[in-house]
Amino acid sequence: MHRIQKAVVPAAGLGTRFLPATKATPKEMLPVVDKPAIQYVVEEAAAAGLTDVLMITGRNKRALEDHFDRNHELESALTRKGDGERLDRVRESSDLATMHYVRQGDPKGLGHAVLCAEPHVGAEPFAVLLGDDLIDPRDPLLTRMAEIREREGGSVVALMEVAPEQIHMYGCAAVETTPEDDVVRVTGLVEKPETGEAPSSLAVIGRYVLDPAVFGVLRDTEPGRGGEIQLTDALQQLAADESLGGPVHGVVFRGRRYDTGDRGDYLRTIVRLACEREDLGPDFRTWLRAFVATEL
Repeated sequence: MHRIQKAVVPAAGLGTRFLPATKATPKEMLPVVDKPAIQYVVEEAAAAGLTDVLMITGRNKRALEDHFDRNHELESALTRKGDGERLDRVRESSDLATMHYVRQGDPKGLGHAVLCAEPHVGAEPFAVLLGDDLIDPRDPLLTRMAEIREREGGSVVALMEVAPEQIHMYGCAAVETTPEDDVVRVTGLVEKPETGEAPSSLAVIGRYVLDPAVFGVLRDTEPGRGGEIQLTDALQQLAADESLGGPVHGVVFRGRRYDTGDRGDYLRTIVRLACEREDLGPDFRTWLRAFVATEL
């Protein structure tokens, strides 16, 4: 079984929920405390041993490439000032992984974005990390998913239990249990089911480990919900017919996940992570307690 070495990060979305902030700034570059959201994602891939990262970008996304590149002028200025701490932080993003970029061109959905990765990925299994979902580094979800792929073959999706009234916002999995508490066999997938029609309360969140057979399925996948090529639809075919590319398993994640794609959750993520920082947390928590007590 091939060991996973490559990660694909789709980042071509328009970020319309964060307008006007994203009119000229990629949504992936919005700061979460003092790092852009996309850096947390690449750090997660690197921590799991995936240091070959392909980012799927689009128009007005040049800032993503610049962020993970060296900035010699800035580094020289910090060196002259003797500011080693900030110099290390600036260099950190460019040392994380070997970065590659390809433009999606037409915004035809997540399935189409993944298909754009085929020339780079080739016949190897690979991981897909969506930039809106941040997984706490203390909960190594991607490492666990890679373990299941290497043992079982096929593809692996990350699942998380959500409230019934929220399941319509996600892809939803029909599953069968396995002897392992956090692993299920996926028998079907539905993209954003109507209320009352979801096969379970297990939502697909933004982490996938995919068999390269998914490319062949995606090429023949017709546009689905929203007129887009849905990755969920391709995975549904793989789950229904294992001869296409092996089984589909799910890892049920019960750890810490931060959704930066929603404005309210984005703000809550910043507050939570700031509270946990050793350099910011003590003063920020003191202010936050006083603010809650006096203003709320």
